[in-house]
Amino acid sequence: MTAQNSATLPTAIAVKNPLARGTVLAALGVVAFSLTFPATAWGLESFGPWSLVALRSVLAAAIAGAFLLARRVAPPARAHWAGLAVVAGGVVVGFPLLTTLALQSSTTSHAAVVVGLLPLTTAALSALRTGHRPPRAFWAAAVAGAAVVLGFTLAQSGGSLSAGDGYLFAALLVCAAGYTEGGRLARVLPGWQVIGWALVLCLPLTVAGSVLGLVYEPVHLTGHGLAGLVWAAAGSTFLGLYVWYRGMAEIGAPRASQLQLAQPLLTLVWSVALLGERLAPAAPAAACAVLVCIAVTQRVKQQQNDLNC
Repeated sequence: MTAQNSATLPTAIAVKNPLARGTVLAALGVVAFSLTFPATAWGLESFGPWSLVALRSVLAAAIAGAFLLARRVAPPARAHWAGLAVVAGGVVVGFPLLTTLALQSSTTSHAAVVVGLLPLTTAALSALRTGHRPPRAFWAAAVAGAAVVLGFTLAQSGGSLSAGDGYLFAALLVCAAGYTEGGRLARVLPGWQVIGWALVLCLPLTVAGSVLGLVYEPVHLTGHGLAGLVWAAAGSTFLGLYVWYRGMAEIGAPRASQLQLAQPLLTLVWSVALLGERLAPAAPAAACAVLVCIAVTQRVKQQQNDLNC
């Protein structure tokens, strides 16, 4: 009897509150992602943009491959490979490459504009992809939150457009597509397998890109550069996406995407701590406004789920 209780108790706890668990996992993903731009800025001290993106993907694929081999995970069904290709193109190659190219001419605070718009874009693409239509109050809060983040980050960069804005807006679209498709796949595959197989799928391309990048781009190894590369690979690309997709599978893409409204503000905090950038006095007010918008979207979505039940 004791053995049976001890065996069933963890399961009961695990499924007791999937909403809270999913929210925590998605929030951990946001924290991991918030370090991506500062880590990339560090990485660019040692590597060229093409080398950095290819190397971070190769290292992340090595970590993911080790997990897949250790767990003896069978390859996903053929029906899932198209979705994995979208994830790979969006979050493994597209977003890292485009934002890294943008960071050559943009500050991390200016690049945070794309992250401020990403939740709204992800929610919109998810609605189109799944046919789900959140309530108007959800969209109103989402737009308000995106406007706050966009206004704040533009103010931080002086309100002017940089040469990297084209890269940033392209990154916004491909990443939203990757998040949406990854969240859908995470309902039928564990989240770590979604990003793991997406990384493995890109391995031939990223290995070739690493070789070419290291040949044609200068390399100046520094402690910051290596630390940025390691975090971008292990933290942002694998660990962050692992918990992000698990959380998204629990609470849905629209709700998870709204948690990401806090990401630009977290990025600005890391930019101050790690890169020495100055934080505007308006940051606390913007942070509070964003948190209010997140709370509204969460409450509206929960009320809709209660009505559907």
